[in-house]
Amino acid sequence: MTTDAINDQPEHDSHDGEHHDHKMTGLKRWLYTTNHKDIGSMYLWFSFIMFLTGGVMALVIRAELFQPGLQIIEPDFFNQMTTVHGLIMVFGAIMPAFTGLANWMLPMMVGAPDMALPRLNNWSFWILPFAFAILLSSFFMESGAPNFGWTFYAPLSTTYSNGSTAFFVFAVHIMGISSIMGAINIVVTIMNMRAPGMTYMKMPLFVWTFFITAYLLIAVMPVLAGTVTMVLTDTYFGTSFFDAAGGGDPVMFQHIFWFFGHPEVYIMILPAFGIVSTTIPAFSRKKLFGYSSMVYATASIAFLSFIVWAHHMFTTGMPLFGELFFMYCTMLIAVPTGVKVFNWAATMWRGSISFETPMLFSIAFVILFTIGGFSGLMLAMTPVDFQYHDTYFVVAHFHYVLVTGALFSIFAGAYYWLPKWTGYMYNDTLSKWHFWCSLISVNLLFFPMHFLGLAGMPRRIPDYALQFADFNKWVSIGGFAFGLSQLIFLVLVIKCVKGGEKAPAKPWDGAEGLEWTVPSPAPYHTFETPPKID
Repeated sequence: MTTDAINDQPEHDSHDGEHHDHKMTGLKRWLYTTNHKDIGSMYLWFSFIMFLTGGVMALVIRAELFQPGLQIIEPDFFNQMTTVHGLIMVFGAIMPAFTGLANWMLPMMVGAPDMALPRLNNWSFWILPFAFAILLSSFFMESGAPNFGWTFYAPLSTTYSNGSTAFFVFAVHIMGISSIMGAINIVVTIMNMRAPGMTYMKMPLFVWTFFITAYLLIAVMPVLAGTVTMVLTDTYFGTSFFDAAGGGDPVMFQHIFWFFGHPEVYIMILPAFGIVSTTIPAFSRKKLFGYSSMVYATASIAFLSFIVWAHHMFTTGMPLFGELFFMYCTMLIAVPTGVKVFNWAATMWRGSISFETPMLFSIAFVILFTIGGFSGLMLAMTPVDFQYHDTYFVVAHFHYVLVTGALFSIFAGAYYWLPKWTGYMYNDTLSKWHFWCSLISVNLLFFPMHFLGLAGMPRRIPDYALQFADFNKWVSIGGFAFGLSQLIFLVLVIKCVKGGEKAPAKPWDGAEGLEWTVPSPAPYHTFETPPKID
C-alpha cells in the first residue's frame, strides 16, 4: 500500500486525544508502512534483538571456555554456537543496523521525501525476521543447528554436515535477497532523488560511504548465493563442485567464499567510517579535514577489497607469486585506511571538542579500530600468517574491527541521532556508564586473545591445554561484563523513547555538518524551486 493510500485511511485517536500522523494503527501500521523512518526504526530494533541473541550464544561459548575441560555443553553444540553466533552477528546485527541508519538518515541528508522504492523497502525488511526464524528453528530439530563454522567450509558443510544444511542455505538466500534490495534502494535514492544543487561532491560523507557500500553489496551477494547453492546441490543432489572424489575441489569453495567474504568485511566497516566522519566534525566544531581525499580513500578501499581475498588462504598451498601478490595488495589497503585515520585526527586537532557520548564512542572507534588494522597488517604478512592462521589472534583481530569498529560506530550514530529520532534527550549519566563499561570490558574480552593466539591456541575448540587457562578466564569475565553492559543501552533507549527532557531543534548546538540532518520530517521542497545551496 502506498503512503497516499495510508493517508486516505480514517483517522484514529490515540489515548491522549492527539491525532496520529499515520492513519493506520497497531501492527497494521508497521506491516504496511512505506515510511523510511518507520522502516529504519524496525531495522534498528530487529538488529538490536539479533545482537542480544547472538550475544547470548557468545556467552555460552565463553562460559564453556572459562576453564579447561568440558563443563557445560557438548563439542557439537559448541560448534553450533560458534556457527550461528557468527551468522547472526554479521547478517542479523551489524548489516541490518547500518541499513536502519541508512533508511532513517539518507533521504534527509540528500533532501529526498522518502526512499526511492518504498514498498521494496518494506519487503526487504519484513523477509529478514523469517530468514532468522528459519535459521534459529534448526536448534529445535533432531539434527541440530549448522555446526560447520560461519564460513561453512566444504567438505564440513557438504559431506560431513548435519541435516539442517538446507535450512541454513534457505535462510542465507533470504538474507542476501534483503541485502540486495536494500542496496538497490540506496543507490537509486542517492542517484535520482538528491535535492537540486546537491552534486556528488557536496554529499555528506555518510551518504558517500553507504553509496559505495551498496555497490559492494550488489556485486558480492550473488557470489554468496552461488556458493550456498553449490553447497546445497553437493549435499542433496549428488553434484561434486567441492568433492575431490567427483572431480571437484574443496579449495575452490574457499576461493568463491572469500571473494564474497572479503568485500563483506568492508561492507560492515565502510558505513562506520561514514558515521564517525559525521560525529567527529560535529563535536570538534570543525569541518571534516580532507573531504575529497576521504571520498577517494573510501572508493579505493572498495576497489582493493576485491583483489585481496586469498589472504585468508595463505596456508592452502598457493604458488609463491600468488602469496606475494595477495600480501602486497592487502598491505596496500592500509594506505587509504591510514588516510582516513589521519583525517579524523586532523579534524579533531585544535578543534573545540566536547566529549559527549557519541564523540566518546567515535574516539574509541578510531583508536581501537586502528589496533584491529595493525593486527590485520600482521596477518597480511604471508610467512607470519602461517603462525597466526586459525589461532585466537585472528579472532582478536576481526573482533577489534567488528566490535570496537562497526558496533561502536553504530552506538555513536545511535546516540548522535536519538534526540532527533525520539524528540527527547537520552539520560547522559546512563550513556556514559554504557560507554565506560563497554570500553573497559571489550578490551578485557578481546585484547588477551592476541596473546592466546601468539602462544598457539587454536580457534573454534571447546577445550584447550592448561597453559591457556588464566587468559581464558579473564577473557570470559570480559565477555560477560560486555554483554551485561549492553543492557544499560537497552534501558536507556526505552527511557528515551518513552519521554524525558525535550530535545532542542539543534541537540548538539553549534555543531558543524548538521544542516542535512536537522529537519525532521525531511526537508520540504517541491523539486521545482531549487533551494539555495552555497
